Amino acid sequence: MKKIPSKTFLSLVFFFLSLKIWFIEVLVAQNTATIPVNVGVVLDLEFSGGNIDLTCINMALSDFYATHSDYKTRLVLTTRNSGNDVVRAAAAALDLIKNVEVQAIIGPTTSMQANFVIELGEKAQVPIISFSASSPSLTSIRSPFFFRATQNDSTQVNAISALVQAFGWREAVPIYIDNEYGEGVIPYLTDALQAVDARVPYRSVISPSATDDQIVSELYKLMTMQTRVFIVHMFPSLGARVFAKAKEIGMVSEGYAWIMTDGLTAEFLSSPNASVTNTMQGALGVKPYVPRTKDLETFRIRWKRKFQQDNPDIVDAELNIFGLWAYDAATALALAVEKAGTANLGFQKANVSSNSSTDLATLGVSLNGPNLVQALSNITFKGLTGDYLFDNGQLQSSAFQIINVNGNGGREIGFWTSTKGIVKTLNSANNMTAYSGSNSDLSTVIWPGDTTSVPKGWEIPTNGKKLRIGVPVKDGFSEFVKVTRDPSSNTKTVTGYSIDVFDSVVKALPYALPYEYIPFAKPDGETAGTYNDLIYQVYLKNFDAVVGDTTIVFNRSQYVDFTLPYTESGVSMIVPIVDNNSKNAWVFLRPLTWDLWVTSFCFFIFIGFVIWILEHRINEDFRGPALHQAGTSFWFSFSTMVFAQREIVVSNLSRAVVIIWCFVVLILTQSYTASLTSLLTVQQLRPTVTDVHELVKKGEYVGYQEGSFVLGILLDLGFDESKLIVYNSTEQCDDLLSKGSGNGGIAAAFDEVPYMRLFLSKYCSKYAMIDPTFKTDGFGFAFPKGSPLVPDVSRAVLNMTEGDKMKEIENAWFGKQSNCPYSSTSVTSNSLSLKSFWGLFLIAGVASLLALIIFMVMFVYKERKMLRPLNSRISTRSKVRNFFRIFIQRDLKSHTFRKSGLNDSNGTSLPSMGAPSPSAYSVQTSYFPGDGDQSSTEFVDSSPDRQTSQEVVINIDQLTNPNQERLAAFEVEHDHN
Repeated sequence: MKKIPSKTFLSLVFFFLSLKIWFIEVLVAQNTATIPVNVGVVLDLEFSGGNIDLTCINMALSDFYATHSDYKTRLVLTTRNSGNDVVRAAAAALDLIKNVEVQAIIGPTTSMQANFVIELGEKAQVPIISFSASSPSLTSIRSPFFFRATQNDSTQVNAISALVQAFGWREAVPIYIDNEYGEGVIPYLTDALQAVDARVPYRSVISPSATDDQIVSELYKLMTMQTRVFIVHMFPSLGARVFAKAKEIGMVSEGYAWIMTDGLTAEFLSSPNASVTNTMQGALGVKPYVPRTKDLETFRIRWKRKFQQDNPDIVDAELNIFGLWAYDAATALALAVEKAGTANLGFQKANVSSNSSTDLATLGVSLNGPNLVQALSNITFKGLTGDYLFDNGQLQSSAFQIINVNGNGGREIGFWTSTKGIVKTLNSANNMTAYSGSNSDLSTVIWPGDTTSVPKGWEIPTNGKKLRIGVPVKDGFSEFVKVTRDPSSNTKTVTGYSIDVFDSVVKALPYALPYEYIPFAKPDGETAGTYNDLIYQVYLKNFDAVVGDTTIVFNRSQYVDFTLPYTESGVSMIVPIVDNNSKNAWVFLRPLTWDLWVTSFCFFIFIGFVIWILEHRINEDFRGPALHQAGTSFWFSFSTMVFAQREIVVSNLSRAVVIIWCFVVLILTQSYTASLTSLLTVQQLRPTVTDVHELVKKGEYVGYQEGSFVLGILLDLGFDESKLIVYNSTEQCDDLLSKGSGNGGIAAAFDEVPYMRLFLSKYCSKYAMIDPTFKTDGFGFAFPKGSPLVPDVSRAVLNMTEGDKMKEIENAWFGKQSNCPYSSTSVTSNSLSLKSFWGLFLIAGVASLLALIIFMVMFVYKERKMLRPLNSRISTRSKVRNFFRIFIQRDLKSHTFRKSGLNDSNGTSLPSMGAPSPSAYSVQTSYFPGDGDQSSTEFVDSSPDRQTSQEVVINIDQLTNPNQERLAAFEVEHDHN
């Protein structure tokens, strides 16, 4: 084998190595052929927050392209410092768009800066992505080129209102910065608080350039108010100053509640500073919840190292939620740029005249802007803050974490979600499926003053004044409110039922409530106005409340808030009562009403008729001439009233009817006797008037209490004002009613139920109270609109009315009132009506009809042979006559006729049916007129020589049974055919 020279071998090796290196360089060159895409960044780099965000953006792009090295695009950042100035931020954005021709801008930092930058992006069609501009007002711009990569401030207001509701606070005062950032959230916050029935009595606005003295002055103003719940929404720099001054003057102490929005919470507690957190101990805060993941913890460590390398002069900086949003925003933009492509990265220059030299006029339009907007709208990925996607340019809202400032940091006490409300833990199987708004779902809160007792949310103002309670001054009805003046000491003492009730209610409150009574009077001691005037003084803030016999009515509730009523409600009418029992000769008719008299009489006749039908064929007592039978039947029926009937009924059906009827008569007579006795022996008192419209129609004089709202009611009813007379006391009212309407008095008095009860307790035997004419809510205590005292006082009133304390106060002022026998809310008649007895008559009627039906069925069945016509051509009238002829005859088969001999209808003696006598019966037949046709001859021959009547004598021995007598007579009469 020929050996290759070593020199040649080395040449070949070198050639192949050179070829391999060239090939690798070609591949690398192909892979590194990326397209740069200019992106602007506008941040406040003069503050540590801006540098934190910039580091996060740079790390986001480094991490992204390290894991996506195959992407063709590469974002090239051009950073501008806005210097916390709106004009500089706008100038920086304009420079980036016009001179650098950036495809998108990340930033700016604040909402005020973003406002104008968004307009520039709209004009140049350059997407603006802000991770910290959270003001809801930016949404109103409605630019499709604006993407808010942070939480909208309006999403946190529901979490804040849920806290207010959970702790039962009725009022809250927002303290916010006087700029677009602060003002943007206030409308949403106010609506959210109103949705949970909490008021915003005052808005505290603090200028960004406010001095310490101005801040202290505003805080002192808040101290003089009742509300002790404050919601702070401002920049961290200003917020730290506000809390420091609040701590100095004692507002971060027991009884106060402070709630911070997410901007302050995230800034103060992400990098806690002991000097700052010490001024807000016990405050609550909300911030968006970021799940703790392994990737997030790893990133925090890497970010700490990177930030120290880039900013060696900044010490103890901590990563916050805005830095995480900046990281995810940069990642989203890198994905969107790659997805949108690089076909149109240029700008279309504006076609302007040479005279237009302004920067805005020469601003170009990005050709790739619409594609990039579309790509950003569809981006979804898993970021450091969780699932990342935009909905109409807005980052999806997440749960909020509730923090309690304690020590040198924050302590997590719960969460809030839009679906479950306040919960202690997220993703727990024990969480309720229903929305929760209770503080029991939170961990224990350590409030300002290092206490776990929940602040009630309000306090008596610290200006040292007591509550000024206005009370009415009046001459009459002093049992409710009475103002006594001591001439020697010029002091005034207020007593009365209403005063004792309020004193007891205040003692039942779980806290001290200093107050003083101030009579609503002129310097001379006379009343200063009506009750409406007194209530209006609360609206004017001259009184802090009104206590007295003040009625809760609609027009007053428009100016004040009333507690629950502590007395009965309604407006009633008092009228005199007279003895309505005129014992005349016809008084015996009054126990029963006319309809009951008529019904009873008809039933007596009906029962007599029923008994006659059931008895006349088998009972000799009910036979004889027609008048005798009618008299006997009705005599028997009416004699049951005194149970003196002598006739004996033999039919079982009759006996059943008589038993039921006697029961009806027994109840009827006993009731009549009792009612008549009452009419003759008991005094029958009746109101003189029972209908208010009758008073109006007759033009009667009526009375009302001076200063009462009842005047308006009477005028609405149609009373002439000249017919209305005023009274001031129970004695004066009695005097007017005693005189009467025609003698300078009144026919009726109108007043509220509590006054009427007091009046009747003194004049029970002379007057009666008619049904309430109008409904009212009774007496209540009046407080200013939205006063936090109203719920507590109302609960105390409710507790008192359910216990014995209220009865003790009533007995002390009104005495133990016995039930007034004539003081009724309704007037009824003592006469007995058909309504009380119709059931008895129904039973008697049904029993009687049933007996008749049974009797007729048995009669037709027994006499079926006699009722069957021998000639099918006889008329209906003849058939009916034949039926009644048989019906009125004796039933010879009855056991009553088999026991003894009886006379027939003509007086002929009949032997017992056991031994028939050969005596003949004389059967009379009469001529019955025909029916107007030829068929009338079926009974009587129409020939002239035919006699109209005849007597046929039949031997009884020839009859095979008693019924043959009637059958033979019927056949003889019609034998003419």
